[in-house]
Amino acid sequence: MNIDVIVRPSHTLFKLDDIIDRNGGRAPLTYRHFQNVIATMGPPALPTSTVECVGYAVTPIAPDHDERFGVLTLEELGFDTEGLIPAVWRGGESEALARLERHLERKAWVASFGRPKMTPRSLLASQTGVSPYLRFGCLSPKLFYHQLTDLYRKIKKGEPPLSLHGQVLWREFFYTAATRNPNFDRMAGNPICVQIPWDSNPIGIAKWASAETGFPWIDAIMTQLREEGWIHHLARHAAACFLTRGDLWISWEEGMKVFDELLLDADWSVNAGMWMWLSCSSFFQQFFHCYCPVRFGRKADPNGEYIRQGFIYIFYPWFN
Repeated sequence: MNIDVIVRPSHTLFKLDDIIDRNGGRAPLTYRHFQNVIATMGPPALPTSTVECVGYAVTPIAPDHDERFGVLTLEELGFDTEGLIPAVWRGGESEALARLERHLERKAWVASFGRPKMTPRSLLASQTGVSPYLRFGCLSPKLFYHQLTDLYRKIKKGEPPLSLHGQVLWREFFYTAATRNPNFDRMAGNPICVQIPWDSNPIGIAKWASAETGFPWIDAIMTQLREEGWIHHLARHAAACFLTRGDLWISWEEGMKVFDELLLDADWSVNAGMWMWLSCSSFFQQFFHCYCPVRFGRKADPNGEYIRQGFIYIFYPWFN
């Protein structure tokens, strides 16, 4: 047919096989090692500019184009929308680019290279959040990387450290670790996963997933996850630790399935990698370091603002 097919990595910063090959044919399994490897590869390629036209190709657009070809509403798809809260995350590239602009404005702290102060409101979805847009390809990771780099250079007049790009580099790390490992999302047959004799506890996983554990901090997290499709990374850590090594001793595979169903930004490699990490099944072995479902919640939300933030209820089994 005389068709040329050109393949370029667009969902990641680098070609993942190149990272593995640079490391002698094995995926780096510590984040520091991963950083050392990519530091030898130079910066990621620049994002491709917006395509204005392709040759002389023209597609006429009728006045009723959006009406005829727009995305169906939930009602049109047959879903009951009564009682649903307003959507927190609006889809599409335009929204992703607007959020990226706000995200970069908030990154003014790079001038002093400080960290934003953690508050209970940090646990709520932000108009600067971009993770679902990276996951669905609405936002290019290369564009994210290079715009943040350009901002740093403008403010600091120098080259940024790798740590500045932590959000996309951790993503890249798990993508790389999952490459060439088809069993990355399970314990059996996974060469990097510790084989732990987890308990079989269908009731426990069901109560955890439906926010009925009786721990207000954990139940608020799982309620937000189910209602909004997103939770803060510290909330993910707390919920994952509670389900696995911290309290219920249930396999990380079960938690991964729930997150895969409910998280808007869940993707195969990052979700599985995070669960292996937080359950001490791989990457991280400090088993004694746990998130207490009471003390950690009090520290992150000392006045209970988060657990009262618009959620329908917090489960108290002792009131039944």
